Amino acid sequence: MESLFDSAAEEAHRGQEPLAVRMRPRGLDEVIGQRHLLGRGTPLRRLVESDAPMSLFLWGPPGTGKTTLAYVVSGVTKRRFVEISAVSAGVKDVRAAIDQARRELGMTGRQTVLFVDEVHRFNKAQQDALLPAVENRWVTFIGATTENPYFSVISPLLSRSLLLTLESLTEDDIRTVLERAVADPRGLGGRVTLRPDALDQLVRLAGGDARRSLTYLEAAALLVDGGAGEVTVDIVERAVDKAAVRYDRQGDQHYDVVSAFIKSMRGSDADAALHYLARMVEAGEDPRFIARRIVIFASEDVGMADPTCLQTAVAAAQAVDFIGLPEGRINLAHAVIHCALAPKSNAVVNAIGAACDDVRRGRIGSVPAHLRDAHYPGAKKLGHGKGYQYPHDFEHGLVRQDYAPEELRERRYYEPTAHGAEARYGERWAKIRAFLRGE
Repeated sequence: MESLFDSAAEEAHRGQEPLAVRMRPRGLDEVIGQRHLLGRGTPLRRLVESDAPMSLFLWGPPGTGKTTLAYVVSGVTKRRFVEISAVSAGVKDVRAAIDQARRELGMTGRQTVLFVDEVHRFNKAQQDALLPAVENRWVTFIGATTENPYFSVISPLLSRSLLLTLESLTEDDIRTVLERAVADPRGLGGRVTLRPDALDQLVRLAGGDARRSLTYLEAAALLVDGGAGEVTVDIVERAVDKAAVRYDRQGDQHYDVVSAFIKSMRGSDADAALHYLARMVEAGEDPRFIARRIVIFASEDVGMADPTCLQTAVAAAQAVDFIGLPEGRINLAHAVIHCALAPKSNAVVNAIGAACDDVRRGRIGSVPAHLRDAHYPGAKKLGHGKGYQYPHDFEHGLVRQDYAPEELRERRYYEPTAHGAEARYGERWAKIRAFLRGE
């Protein structure tokens, strides 16, 4: 009676699990995406199929299957699965899990998969606590991280493990995930159907995140009348945040919001710029795309009016790549506020644009002989470098000599504005240009 009761309770609990949990693959061949890791003859597949001891780091964006792979490894190799979250666990929890795994190994011979999610959040002491278990193969260690492990994981632990990089799922991958969940008895079991446009909407909303796609599908299925029927775009909109749904990353909304974002920063309205930033972040826009737009803006619309703006923008882009979302939105906001409030100048983009126009039109001329490379044999016989004057040998590091080709000596590309720091640079450039040209 007890075993029947336990089985029934377990079955009831399984029905209450989130759809994303119920749809976890049971074997390597069921895993969607990551073909570079799961193909025949790959290191991971060989390790799993040979039931060999292993230590792995799974590095990739959210929703790409890191936890799923850990479960699959545990299931295929029939090892105990113990999960620890680095967000809440400490050294005591790590050591307790390892001690239990050692006892299990000694008493029954059964190995344990110790899965540490968000392992990059462990400090050095916590990561050090894992080393003996990894070195002595007391556990099969699998660490999941969204951050670059070369920066966030101690070298001794990383050097003893196989590092596997997971890639974002493609739209076709997400489509397969959703279609499987609709049909599979573990999922929705065919109780609902997905209209093609609703399926497309869910795929777009997922942003390459399989877990998110299944969460949205489950929410939409709950709104279908009687728990059976057709999921439409309207139902998806009611199930998911409408602001996110209506931001189509492939359509007009994408371009409209990005355009408004750039123009708000250009217009120095920090509040408006932050609003459009929030819309993009909440809709699942790739933060690296946002960061690239800010870096471009820093030179295109601010330029020398505030040279530090580019430093902030580049630092934000690196920070986003380093820590990811959700924290990365703070770095993006930092850069957006700096860009919006900085004095504006488009002199840099105008300067390079004018120079490129001349080159395209064939206005190039010959490099002056005294500026040509004189280091290779025979260069001096050609007159290369003859008469060149080394600016550091002169007062203020300036010497009057020709630098531009003769045909372009009177051309002016960089025309500074009087905005912000560029006013100071403009004054200096005016004096230097007058001296060099003898004006």
